[in-house]
Amino acid sequence: MTTSHTKADWPSSLDDSELDELDNYLRAHTQDGHLLLDGVHGLLSAIAVGPIQVLPEEWLPEVLHEPFENENEGNRVLALLAKLSDSISAELDVDAYEPILGEVETEVGPALSAAGWCEGFSRGIDLRAGLWEKRLADDPSLMETLGPVMALAVDEGILSAEAEFEKLSEEEYDDCLAQLPAVLIAVNHYWYEHPATEAEIDALNHANETNKERPTGPPRQRSGQWVH
Repeated sequence: MTTSHTKADWPSSLDDSELDELDNYLRAHTQDGHLLLDGVHGLLSAIAVGPIQVLPEEWLPEVLHEPFENENEGNRVLALLAKLSDSISAELDVDAYEPILGEVETEVGPALSAAGWCEGFSRGIDLRAGLWEKRLADDPSLMETLGPVMALAVDEGILSAEAEFEKLSEEEYDDCLAQLPAVLIAVNHYWYEHPATEAEIDALNHANETNKERPTGPPRQRSGQWVH
């Protein structure tokens, strides 16, 4: 899979050479289940539009999995990741968000794929799972807004659904891809207009404290659920 650089040309955005540099680093240090550039962009996108701040020390373990070779490499990679994160917020602020998508080979040639981006987006939601779960359950409008993202995630096997769905047609898939910028802008606006309540944040903090007290076991495998 190669990466399609579909970024708006904003001052805070990574240019093509920087995107290639970060892409190459991630590919050289990846194993099964690790995020590539499209997945990292999905992760940071979910964080950018989410209900409350997620600190770098919380999301970096989803991206970086081994020590840097030296201080210069570490500083460079962290700077690129910070710039990528900043660029998402900048694009959302001016309604110019564009996802970074993967590319897969098909019988008729290369095609854009949302699989990696959706995987990253789901992991970003997982970092604040309690808030997302409660709001998605309580407010159907948020679920409806996220419809195109969920359709792509189900189609790619990232999100499991209770009911069976037919695979999206090529036209339906492309239509969902085309809606991603509007969806992210709408979700960003949603949480701005309907911020997390004190009760929701207190419940999240309580759940986090409870999780800290549990014995540490082997890493939990992702089940394919949207949040867990």
